[in-house]
Amino acid sequence: MLFTRRSIAGRKCARSSAVGMLILLASCGFQPIHNEKSVASMSALANFDVALISDRKGQMLRNELLKELQPQGAILNPQFSLRVTLTETLSNLAIRKDDAATRANLNLSAAFSVTHRADEDTLFYGTVNSVNSFNILTSDYATLSARADARRRAVKQLALQLKERLSIWLIQTGGRKVTK
Repeated sequence: MLFTRRSIAGRKCARSSAVGMLILLASCGFQPIHNEKSVASMSALANFDVALISDRKGQMLRNELLKELQPQGAILNPQFSLRVTLTETLSNLAIRKDDAATRANLNLSAAFSVTHRADEDTLFYGTVNSVNSFNILTSDYATLSARADARRRAVKQLALQLKERLSIWLIQTGGRKVTK
């Protein structure tokens, strides 16, 4: 009987804490970024034409961006054009006594710009970065596979970061040019 009363009291306490947190969250002006009524809704994000990006990693990033920005498919006349340039660098981390590397960082950097399709005016630009580590193994195939996996992870992270940056830009400016 005592156990039941404690668990009921614990549930009531948890329930009242949750209600209190919701009230605090609502009072601070919090709004979800991708709410249907948001300026950065999925329909607004679908308004970006993602230009072709060179190389295989660029193709992978473009595909991820299309999945993130246009899950319902492309619209006929998008308002904005998104151009991305990728840069990949490798740096060795762990070096054995015989000067052989055993771990490496793959740094993928994406410089992007958003232009208005009607007048080609640059509205927003920036860079996003992703660093992923992988093991350098004695087997060349295993090392190539680990590097490819690190690249896949980096591309997914870049796509999510780009979606966030574009969403925040849409919310802050409504799609107008950012003056610095």
